[in-house]
Amino acid sequence: MTRAVYYEEFGGPDVLRIGEVQPLPMGPDTVRITVAGAGINPVDYKVMRGSLTGAFEHHFPLVPGWDVAGEATAVGPSVSEVAVGDTVFAYARLDVIGHGTIADEVVLPIRTVAKAPDMIDPVSAAGVPLTGLTALQLIRRLHLRLGETVLVHNASGGVGQFACQLARLAGARVIGTASPGNHDHLRSLGVEPVAYGGGLEESVRALAPEGVDVVVDLIGGVLDDSDRLLTPGGRVGSITDAQGALSRGGVYVFVRPSRDDLADLAQLIDAGDLRVDIAGTLPFEQAADAYHRLEDGHVRGKLVLTP
Repeated sequence: MTRAVYYEEFGGPDVLRIGEVQPLPMGPDTVRITVAGAGINPVDYKVMRGSLTGAFEHHFPLVPGWDVAGEATAVGPSVSEVAVGDTVFAYARLDVIGHGTIADEVVLPIRTVAKAPDMIDPVSAAGVPLTGLTALQLIRRLHLRLGETVLVHNASGGVGQFACQLARLAGARVIGTASPGNHDHLRSLGVEPVAYGGGLEESVRALAPEGVDVVVDLIGGVLDDSDRLLTPGGRVGSITDAQGALSRGGVYVFVRPSRDDLADLAQLIDAGDLRVDIAGTLPFEQAADAYHRLEDGHVRGKLVLTP
């Protein structure tokens, strides 16, 4: 048994409890991790409220969380990619939702686990997997070209900050929407900020009179307004609006676990090419407070829960 945050029924963050649960068994291709931190994401409260029951099988008691980092304390006999004592991180979305990461200890298949970056601490590394992989997989599928102008909606969010940095690494010019309080932070990432809401087209055209080559939708409900900003042949990518993106000939990404992609992110972080923004850390006992804060919005970067 291991101590974990869990819930027995769908609902808001107040359904969360803390107690003993049964972890997954060790198998031939699994890694046991002593948890240093578990990053939380908006998808967690969507699962918590029962919004994904049509897409995944769920088992109660359900431990939330898909992000984790910590020390590998055991590896299965077929595992050679990491060793006992390594600091690792993982995007731990499994085929069945139930065994999440907000626990003292987790057991995960090696396909979800990679060595963590050396240049940041494990708690910070726990804030990387879901948002970092989402941004990486989306930006790669958009095939950005040197000198293109990219408009990133919700640029200061967890995915947005990684997407902006990866787009700039690809040689693109990046314009990002965010609330005014986050504009200085975006400038520090090399992003040209504009405010949400009314006047968006005018604000973007003041910076890019000819329009933008690529629109990255990380918030939903923005593609119609963005159509007028796209140059002929422009491209769209979304993580929130599959129909909207695909109907425009664009791409839709629902992030997939990938050990190789995690390793690429770790390499970029260690090289100093990607910054990780942690909004705050809270103990497991304050998980409900953390999810209330996340669900209220306006969190810049990632919240991480710690044992």
